[in-house]
Amino acid sequence: MPAVADDGMFPMSELPRVNLRERGIELTASQIFNPGEISLVDGICRVNGCTGSFVSDEGLIITNHHCAFDAIQKASTRERDLLNDGFIAQTREQEIPAPDYQVRITEDYRDISAEVLAAVTDNMTFLERTKAIDKRRKELEIQAERDHPGLRAEVAEMFAGRSYVLFLYTWLKDVRLVFAPPASVGNFGGEVDNWEWPRHTGDFAFLRAWTAPDGSSAPYSPQNIPYRPKRFIQVSPKGVDEGDAVFLLGYPGRTARHRTASFLQYEQNARLPLTVQLNQWQIAEMEKAGSADRAVAIRHASRSKSLANVEKRSRGQLQGLKRANIVELRLQQEAALQHYIDSDPQRQQKYGQVLKNVAAVYHEMTLAAPLEIHLVQLRQACRAAAFGFFVVDAVSERAKPDLEREPLFMDRNFVQSSQEIRVAMQDWHPPTDQIMLTGMLQRLSTLPAAHQLPGLQELLKNPERIPELAASLIQNTRLGDQAFVDECLQKTPAELAQVNDPLLQVLRTLYPEYLKLRELDKTREGQLNQLYGALIEIKQEFLSSNFVPDANATLRFTSGHVRAYSPADAVIRTPVSTLRGVIEKTTGIEPFNTPDAVLKKYAAGDFGRFLHPRLGQVPVAILYDTDTTGGNSGSPVFNATGQLVGVNFDRCFEATINDFAWNTDYSRSIGVDIRYVLWITGTVYEARHLLTEMGVDP
Repeated sequence: MPAVADDGMFPMSELPRVNLRERGIELTASQIFNPGEISLVDGICRVNGCTGSFVSDEGLIITNHHCAFDAIQKASTRERDLLNDGFIAQTREQEIPAPDYQVRITEDYRDISAEVLAAVTDNMTFLERTKAIDKRRKELEIQAERDHPGLRAEVAEMFAGRSYVLFLYTWLKDVRLVFAPPASVGNFGGEVDNWEWPRHTGDFAFLRAWTAPDGSSAPYSPQNIPYRPKRFIQVSPKGVDEGDAVFLLGYPGRTARHRTASFLQYEQNARLPLTVQLNQWQIAEMEKAGSADRAVAIRHASRSKSLANVEKRSRGQLQGLKRANIVELRLQQEAALQHYIDSDPQRQQKYGQVLKNVAAVYHEMTLAAPLEIHLVQLRQACRAAAFGFFVVDAVSERAKPDLEREPLFMDRNFVQSSQEIRVAMQDWHPPTDQIMLTGMLQRLSTLPAAHQLPGLQELLKNPERIPELAASLIQNTRLGDQAFVDECLQKTPAELAQVNDPLLQVLRTLYPEYLKLRELDKTREGQLNQLYGALIEIKQEFLSSNFVPDANATLRFTSGHVRAYSPADAVIRTPVSTLRGVIEKTTGIEPFNTPDAVLKKYAAGDFGRFLHPRLGQVPVAILYDTDTTGGNSGSPVFNATGQLVGVNFDRCFEATINDFAWNTDYSRSIGVDIRYVLWITGTVYEARHLLTEMGVDP
C-alpha cells in the first residue's frame, strides 16, 4: 500500500498539483473537476450543511441518515413515526417534501482577491475594514448572479484577509425524502457509538432533487420534475477492502489549522468547556421532556441530535488538545517563526508584533467569553427567543438598503431565511422553552456584567423570581404562532415597538446589546484577518512552502487508504466492521435495538451478492485515513476509478481534533459500506426499484 495520505482538504484549484497516481488514484485532475467539461464533480452536491451524490440520472441523491434526519423528523408524528419505522416511497408521488432543504452543485469558480481587497484602505478602522469587505463581497455576488441567470453566487474567504474565491452554484429548492431506514439502523449505537470505532451504523438515506418542468430551479410544486444532473455517480457493489486507495469529494465545514496557539488556548480554556456544559444541560432537559410523550420526543429529536453531536465532538477536541499537546507544539513552531522574524530588521519591523497582537485579541475574547456566549445562548436555547430575535433583527435590517443588510435579510436570501424559521417553529414546545429560558437567565444572573444590560436588569435583580418571570414570558408570548410572526415581519421598527408581546419586547430591549456584540465580532474579524494575512505571508516565506487553506464549506478533495489504527498501546482496530458485529451489539434496547426485518434476513442467511469475499459477512462500515471534518457528512467515498463504495459519516474520537491538527496515526474517517446500503435498501426493505434506478442488479 502506498504511504501517501496527508494533511490536506485540497480546493479544486489545487488538484493539478496533487500527484493522484502516487496516491493510487487512476483518474486525472481534469476527470475529477473540469468547469468546461462534464466531470466527476458534476455528480456531487451540497445538501444543506452536508454533502451528497447523485446516483441516478433522475436526481436521486444518497447522503447520511443524520443529514436527512430533519426531513424525516419533520414528516413524523406520533401516529406516523418515520424516525422509528423508516420510510419508503414506492412511487415518485409518495416522496415527501423536505421544506427547508436545498441542494447546490458547484459549476465554476474564480479568484477575486484583488477585487475584494481593493475595497480596503490603510486608514480604515478594523470595523470599517470588515464592513467594506462584506459589502464588496455582496456586490460581486449580486453582479455574478446577474451575469449568470439561474445560478447562485457565493464569495468564500480562503486565507483570512488574503484571498477570496467566487463560486457559482446550481441551486435547487425542491428536495424530497425517498428512502430512510429506521433510526435503529440509521442511528444504530446512538450517542454511545458516536465518534467511535468500530461502528455498525447504517447512516444513509436517499433524497431526490426536483426542478420546474423547464429544468430551472423552483420551490416545491406538484408539476415539478426530477432534476437531471449532468452526471451521476456509478455505484460499485464490489466495495473496497483493507489497503485499497479511496478519495472523497465534499464540502467540509471549517477548520482552524492556520490559527495560532493563542486561538487554541481560547478554544481549550473558554469556548469548548462552555459548549460542552450548555449542550449537556439542554440535551438532558429535552430528553426529560420527551421521556413520557413520543410526540414531544419527536419535536426535540433533530435539535437534540445536533447538540449531542457537537457536545461529543467538543469533548473529543478538549481531550485531543491535551493528549496530543497541540498548544505546546504550536507554541514551539511560533517561537521558531518569531526567531526568524527577529533575525532580520525589515522582517522584524513588518511582522514583529503579529503573533503578540493576535494573542491580545484572543485574550480579550477569553475574558469576555462567559457573558458573550451565555448572551448568545439566551436567544438560541430558548426557541421562542430565537424566533423573536429573528423578527427584531429582520425588521431592523430590512429597513436598510439591501447591500447594508446582514446576509440573511438581503432580498436574495430572505425568502429562504423566513422559510427556515417557519419550519423550526413547527417543533416549538412551550414547557421545554420555559425550562430553557429559566436556566439561561439563572446562569446569566451569576455574571455581574449581565446585571448591567438593559433588558436583563429587571429579570435578573431577584434571582429567586426568575422561574416565575420566565413562565410568564413563555405563557404570554405569541412567538410560536406562525401567523403572528409573519405579521410582525411586515412591520416597521416603530410599529414593532407597539406590539404587545412580553418576550418580543424583552428582545427589543436587548437588541442594542446584540448589535454591540455583532459590531465587536466584526471589529475582531477585521483585526484578525489583517493579522492572519500577514502571518500566512511570513510563514510561507519561513517554510518556503505553500499551504492548503483551511476548510470553509467549499468543494474539497482528500485521499487516503482503507486502513487500521491503534488508539491505545497494544490495541489494533481493523478497518472493516460487519453485520455480525451488529448482531453481537444488539440488546433490543435503544440504541442497540436492531429491527426485526434485519434480524430475520440475518437468521435466514439472505445476503444476496453483498458479502465481503474475505470476511464472509455483509460489511457495514469502513475506516480510512482521509482528511475530513464536519460538512463531509454524506461525502461519497470513491474507489481508485471514481466509483461509489461508501458514504462518509463520522470520524474516530481521536480525530475530533482534525479541525485543529491532522495526524496520520490517529486521524481516521468512517463511512457506511455501499454493500450495507444496498443490502438494507434492496434485500431487507425490498426497495429494489432504487437499486434498479442506480443501475445495480438487485
